[in-house]
Amino acid sequence: MSCPAVRRQTGMTNYATTSQGDHVAYDLRGGTGPAVVFVTGAGPDRADDPITAETAQRVADAGLTAITFDRLGRGESPAEGRLDLDRELAAVAAMIDVAGGSAVLVGHSSGCALSLRAAAAGLPVTGLALWEAPLGDPAETTQAWADEIERLLDADDHENAMRHYMKDMPPEWLAEMEASPAWSAMARTVAAYRADAQSLAWAQHALEDGTLDVAVPVLAMYGVETFPEMPVAAASIVAAVPKGTEKELPGAMHSWEPVPMAAELAEFARACAG
Repeated sequence: MSCPAVRRQTGMTNYATTSQGDHVAYDLRGGTGPAVVFVTGAGPDRADDPITAETAQRVADAGLTAITFDRLGRGESPAEGRLDLDRELAAVAAMIDVAGGSAVLVGHSSGCALSLRAAAAGLPVTGLALWEAPLGDPAETTQAWADEIERLLDADDHENAMRHYMKDMPPEWLAEMEASPAWSAMARTVAAYRADAQSLAWAQHALEDGTLDVAVPVLAMYGVETFPEMPVAAASIVAAVPKGTEKELPGAMHSWEPVPMAAELAEFARACAG
């Protein structure tokens, strides 16, 4: 995973090729200071994530390097086959290489678990800024949930895989998707969530059995208005790492406000860079 990324540019979008041959679309902002790489959770790509884009721009305006990218199978990063955790970690590694060889990872939702796995796997991560990691169920429960998603994906049952992936989320989120005429197409995007499920299962096991081997600074954040389990998850992550800090920031509905978040990330990334 540490092989240098092969980079090219088409129009306004940059592309890198991972060590596993996948092509990852990304935007690079700034380019002079410590780097942050945004790792989204299940669902969004760059085109429909204006909050992350604004935050990245504000981080770059503060003198840092900021990278946003389309995870595999999403947006301008098309990918076929089994989109598992190893392939996704190779994509993250390619983005760190683009950033200059080391970076703070900014994980959002299930992207928090992916970021934790990247750090534990030895990628050149200088720190982790995690926003509302959806962790807290017993590891056995999380593993069974992830196994069922993989079973449904292997059976090409995308609609039920999407339903199962979202079973613990607010029911109105799924109801809105199912009411859309594009529901079948939307459900097929769940093929890109395999790595999310695998990383969440891994993270929950690591938290439960005390094997979360992450030595870099970790900033675990959640919004002022959030689901009750999010502060609990942040506290559990902080308790499991040697350099952990828990923080509440302005935000609601599982998202942050770009101005205070960018300021927090800039301060954290500079501290991690020494």
